[in-house]
Amino acid sequence: MDETSSRPDKNGFQASAWHFAALLAGNAALALGPWLVRLSDTGPVSAGFWRLILPVPILAFLAWRSRSPGPLDKKLTVLCLIAGGFFAVDLASWHIGIERTRLANATLFGNAGSIILMIWGLIAARRAPSGGEGVGVIAAITGAGILLGRSMEISATTFIGDLFCLAAGIFYAFYLLPAQRARAVLGSWFVLLLVSLTAAPILLGMAVATGEPVWPGAAGWTPILVLALSSQVIGQGLLVFSLRNFSPLVIGMALLTQPAIAATVGWLAFGELLEPLDIFGMVLVGAALVLARAPGKAGRVR
Repeated sequence: MDETSSRPDKNGFQASAWHFAALLAGNAALALGPWLVRLSDTGPVSAGFWRLILPVPILAFLAWRSRSPGPLDKKLTVLCLIAGGFFAVDLASWHIGIERTRLANATLFGNAGSIILMIWGLIAARRAPSGGEGVGVIAAITGAGILLGRSMEISATTFIGDLFCLAAGIFYAFYLLPAQRARAVLGSWFVLLLVSLTAAPILLGMAVATGEPVWPGAAGWTPILVLALSSQVIGQGLLVFSLRNFSPLVIGMALLTQPAIAATVGWLAFGELLEPLDIFGMVLVGAALVLARAPGKAGRVR
């Protein structure tokens, strides 16, 4: 790293222009996921299966390159398997919701895991929220209520799609709890590999059990391949490269590029227009996401 091009922030994080560009580009790659799920003509759960299984050889290589030698910790491996189970349900619920609501809503609600972790932490600690935490919780509830109400005005299908995406946010929080503990020792790529190998067969079983088409049809493999590479390799890779260099607050603010990009794609590709009240609701939920990632809080970018 060029020392002249990096600046430590007040929390001791050190970042360069390359790290910041990687942070934004990683979020942008992940924000395209909902659009690619809609473009694929497999079922939504099947798209999740392909998203996880296709990059496994690349993830295995990256995990092998980055993991420190030594015996594998069995307890941490079990945590990865548990995380993989929750991630499978998270991805299934999120992909189903993507096809039933607006892309911006799907992206925002799907990333609500940090807010849920903040609330869970308060309950576990048996303490009242601080000023910032209280504002975050109120903003999240108010913003979610506005967005759910607007979806109800559009159609019952859109409202149900929002509920699926909210459920995905809850499952994502429970995926993060064991995964974060394992990452600290095993490394991000190795954990992602174990999670993918665990979640992929669960998703395939769900897709087959519900009668979804698993094999791509007329749309071909392009949307599925781009989804797998952009979400599991490019997006995750750029975030692994950049996240350690920024404070959680900066990460939370960068996360807000995801719903902004998703809203733009939804408007251009599907004519999903946002009214001022929609934007206000998203601002409230977005503010809660940033507050949930304030220094000392847990959280990851999807």
